[in-house]
Amino acid sequence: MEPAFLSRPVTEVARGLIGGILLVDGVGGRIVETEAYDRTDPASHTFRGPTPRNAAMFGPVGRAYVYRSYGIHWCLNVVCGVEPGSAVLLRALEPLAGIEVMRARRGVADPRLLCRGPGRLCQALGITGALDGRAMDQPPFSLEQPGTTFEIITGRRIGLTKGVATEWRFAVSGSAYVSRGAN
Repeated sequence: MEPAFLSRPVTEVARGLIGGILLVDGVGGRIVETEAYDRTDPASHTFRGPTPRNAAMFGPVGRAYVYRSYGIHWCLNVVCGVEPGSAVLLRALEPLAGIEVMRARRGVADPRLLCRGPGRLCQALGITGALDGRAMDQPPFSLEQPGTTFEIITGRRIGLTKGVATEWRFAVSGSAYVSRGAN
């Protein structure tokens, strides 16, 4: 992924990542759903400034920001934006590579349930906090820009208590792999 692609406003990057391919050690698929967050957003982890937890979001673009949600699920973000403190949460993938590995990690057979939602996505791809701050253009990551365009729908982000009305959620229209409420 080119740094220039990621050095744009976070909403442009979130929309632009739709259709891109994310692999972690060869396991992954097509990005079908994202959410944007920046430092001015009360729902963002960077709203109150730098902390040890959100340090990756203040680093260079193209890094992974990995955190635990509710102390249970890992979530993967791509650090991006014009100014430090922005990232795109990867909410869902259409599985394309390493599907059997994903099934074993998730304990489900239905491909629609492998990477639908950020916690499931990370579990299926084997993403943990050990990858926080790692460059997404170097192993174990591979992040490719979309080669095809898709009809993209926009909506409100979910699972938030602040900034809930902000329509910074992007998804492939009609995809069976997006998380709840996107279509």
